[in-house]
Amino acid sequence: MKLAVQVSRAEPLITISGLGKVYRTKKSEFVALQDIHLNIGNHEFLTLIGPSGCGKSTLLRILAGLEEATEGVVFIDGEPVDGPGADRGMVFQSYTLFPWLTVRQNIEYGLKLKGVPMLERRHVSDFYLRMIRLERFANAYPKQLSGGMKQRVAIARALANKPKVLLMDEPFGALDAQTKQEMQELLLEVWEKEKTTVVFITHDIEEAVFLSQRICVMGANPGRIIGEYPVPLPSKRGEDTRLLPAFTALKRELTALLRHGR
Repeated sequence: MKLAVQVSRAEPLITISGLGKVYRTKKSEFVALQDIHLNIGNHEFLTLIGPSGCGKSTLLRILAGLEEATEGVVFIDGEPVDGPGADRGMVFQSYTLFPWLTVRQNIEYGLKLKGVPMLERRHVSDFYLRMIRLERFANAYPKQLSGGMKQRVAIARALANKPKVLLMDEPFGALDAQTKQEMQELLLEVWEKEKTTVVFITHDIEEAVFLSQRICVMGANPGRIIGEYPVPLPSKRGEDTRLLPAFTALKRELTALLRHGR
């Protein structure tokens, strides 16, 4: 199969060059990532897909500064990544909310750590509560929320710190089908307003096509990029987007690539 390769035309915010990750023990070693080269544009929504074990989450953790690469470099806005930073927010599949804090307090948590005054924190949390449509639940605790509502709060908490990059590791993987679609549409609305650069991981090809401006396909053993696909869909997307011929064609092409592998 001929790969459709497209380099982002947007000004790169993230530059990944020659990235590799090897896990070593006394008796063996495992090459998780090998020779990853990738530019990610400012305000771009890029999704990584690939089989289990291909290194998607490892790559995301390196971008987050939670793991060190064995070789290669990562730059964000011209600065090398050498650990976690406020310029990156991360949302996981598990909701990771603080159960003893209210929805508002969870959203304001990072701002409080930074010493942002209370009135300013309240202004920011009000803004994001409206954005994620949870104003009525500002004083609720996580145990009182559904899964989709918890994930909305996790996204708002990450965005409240105004990160340059939002890293999302299968954030909707645990949700039912209807809630998942609702969260996808909400995420696009939020991204349109915030214009934060998003790097998103999913196993769901339909989700990748619906959300992304560009999709990178990874192969396994070792983890590497085997294809880059621009998504030829309008920026405004909704239920009818999934019925477009371009949507169906790209979904079919990606499914075939993942089925046969490289």
